[in-house]
Amino acid sequence: MLDVVRRTSGTNGDLLAAYTDQLAQVTAQVVPPSGDHEITCVDRYTFRQGLLTGLGGTVGFGRTVSGFEVLGSGRVRLHFAEGGTDDGDVLVGADGIGSAVRRGLLPHATVRDLGVRCLYGRMELTAATDPLVPADFDRGFSWVADRTGYGAGFAPMRFRTRPENGAADYLMTVLTATPHRMGVPDETLQRMAPEEIWKLTVDATAGWHAAVRQLFAHADPTTFFPIAIRAGERVEPWEPGPVTLLGDAIHPMPPTGGVGANTALRDAQTLAEELLGGAPLVEAVAAYERVLLPRGFDVVDSSLRMAEQLFGRE
Repeated sequence: MLDVVRRTSGTNGDLLAAYTDQLAQVTAQVVPPSGDHEITCVDRYTFRQGLLTGLGGTVGFGRTVSGFEVLGSGRVRLHFAEGGTDDGDVLVGADGIGSAVRRGLLPHATVRDLGVRCLYGRMELTAATDPLVPADFDRGFSWVADRTGYGAGFAPMRFRTRPENGAADYLMTVLTATPHRMGVPDETLQRMAPEEIWKLTVDATAGWHAAVRQLFAHADPTTFFPIAIRAGERVEPWEPGPVTLLGDAIHPMPPTGGVGANTALRDAQTLAEELLGGAPLVEAVAAYERVLLPRGFDVVDSSLRMAEQLFGRE
C-alpha cells in the first residue's frame, strides 16, 4: 500500500510564496529539499485508492450511519439510515467534519464557522496549459491576494508515476473570500453548478495580473466546488469506551496549516499502536485519547493562527 501511495504521490516542491494581485512578490520561503522517499504532496482521490489497496473484501460502501449504541456486552452496534445494523468491538468515527459518530458521542462538541468560503477547482496540465503556469508557481504553494478581500492559492500536482486511474497532472486553484465579499449567500452558493462557481472566480479576478487570470480562465469549469472554512472547539476529555474519533471528526481545522490529513494519519497510527499493544480495549482507547486531544487541538490552534494571517480575524 505504501509503495502505491509513494509512486502516485506528487513531486516535492521547495517554495512557499505570497504575491499581490499584480504579482509583486510579498514573501518567499525556500523549503530545504526533501528526499525522493518523502511524500509531501498527494492527490486526494488517488491517495484514497492507495489506502484502500487490498481491502476490497473488508470495506463496504452505500450506507449512511445514523447512530450507535453500546451494548451490555461492551460491544458497539452501528445503525444505518437505510436500515440494518453492524456490531463490532470498537467504533472509530473517521467520518469527517459532519461526523454522525461525534454527534452521538459528544453532542456538546462545537464546530465554528470562520466566515470564509473557498472555491476549489483545477487546471489540467497539458502541453497547451503548462506554459501558462508562472515558473515559481510550479515550485510549491503560491498565495495571491488583492486589497478588497479576495485571496487565491495555487499548487501543482505532478504525479511521480501516472496513476492507474489515468489521472493527469494538474494545478490546484482556490479562490477565498467571505460570502459578503463574493456577493453570494451560502444557500445560493451551495446550490450553484460547478460552472457557475468557476465563473465567480473568473469574474472576481478580472482586474488581476494576466498571468493569474489565465489560470482561472483555463481551469476546468466542471471541477469547481465550494467549501466553508471551519474549526473545532477544544473539548474536555470524556469517559473512554469502545467508541472514539479520528481526524476531522474530532479536531477539524482550516486548510491553512496544510496538515489536516497528516494529523489524521498520526491519529490512526497512534490508535493502531495502542489497540495492538496488548492492553484491554478501553484502556487502549483511553491511552490514545490522552494523546489525541492535546496534539490534535494544538494543530488546530496553529492552523487558526495561519488563517488569521491570511484572512484576518473573523
